[in-house]
Amino acid sequence: MLKKFLMAPGPTPVPEKVLLEMAKPIIHHRTDEFSKTFAEAAEGLKKVFNTKKEVLMLAGSGTAAMEAAIVNTLNPGDKVLVINAGKFGQRWRDISKVYGMEVVTLDMDWGLSVKPEQVESYLTANPDTRAVMIQGSETSTTAYHPIKEIGQIIKTKADTIFIVDGITSIGVHETLMDEWGIDIAVTGSQKAFMLPPGLAFIALSDKAWSFCEKAKIPRYYLDLRRELKSQLQATTAYTPTVTLINGLKVVLDMMFEEGLENVYKRHQVNGDATRAAVQALGFKLLAECPSNAATGFYLPEGFEGGKFEKFMRERVGITYAGGQDHLKGKILRISHLGYHDAFDTITAVSGIEMGLAKFGVDIKLGAGVTAAQEILKNYIGE
Repeated sequence: MLKKFLMAPGPTPVPEKVLLEMAKPIIHHRTDEFSKTFAEAAEGLKKVFNTKKEVLMLAGSGTAAMEAAIVNTLNPGDKVLVINAGKFGQRWRDISKVYGMEVVTLDMDWGLSVKPEQVESYLTANPDTRAVMIQGSETSTTAYHPIKEIGQIIKTKADTIFIVDGITSIGVHETLMDEWGIDIAVTGSQKAFMLPPGLAFIALSDKAWSFCEKAKIPRYYLDLRRELKSQLQATTAYTPTVTLINGLKVVLDMMFEEGLENVYKRHQVNGDATRAAVQALGFKLLAECPSNAATGFYLPEGFEGGKFEKFMRERVGITYAGGQDHLKGKILRISHLGYHDAFDTITAVSGIEMGLAKFGVDIKLGAGVTAAQEILKNYIGE
């Protein structure tokens, strides 16, 4: 028997209660029954985003929401600043270029987080910048960016919007969209929302909605004005992901029953424990300012990370995530995101120890687990 454990930062495990809800017979989406669930889920999303604005649900991955953010608010030739600090910063850059933006990138070494003063300095020198795009948590590097501080800077710029990919930060780190001055926030179902992939969320500030009125890029399926009109009536412009939205309502109930403060604390504690474990084993963290969504660390020099990752997935049953682009085979990423608690962390860490020992790495078995336990022992049972 090979029991499987999903320890990569998306897709993440789905709770049994949610799976059971989604296994129920499908219902029609133009019914009072579905509209009631939809409306309750929509209100719940506002609480997680910390916004008074509507959080729109789109059938698609998080990338669909990223593209929607751009095509609904900007025009070809607009100058945009992209914080390029990882694979998904590159995605902001690439989508913007496809639609003819004048893209300026603030390039960071992977693992580093941008400094607010870097953004402020650029905007002072370039007041014609129409948007700043960034990740809350850069999944490829497991780094967290100072969203609050940057938001406060852009808040004062009437002609610039702040667009945040919160795909692995919303629901992990407290995100105060309205208070921090985030103009567009996007995320997806398969991360902290503990659902299968296929559902994206996007919310716009009043400033961002005003940009929509001047945006000329043709759009049909991703026309957020049309979606807003429909979703204010507790339905969608086009066929929704009925099963996922039914599951979302259960997920939100679970999050509110736990308490959002406790959700954020759980992510922080498991992140702290994982980082302590990795360092106790003698490995260097990838991120300068780590996210609580996942922990990335450098593997030993010359180690074949790809083979290790495949072995752990296929022979041991634990799926971790490796590196991307120039970090492929050089790092490993461990998720502590979504439906994840203390003993998932212990499993993830002990799997790393035994797997590396199997591959001949000189490692002290139990060192990482002990470090994690020292942090987790005060958390379990609370």
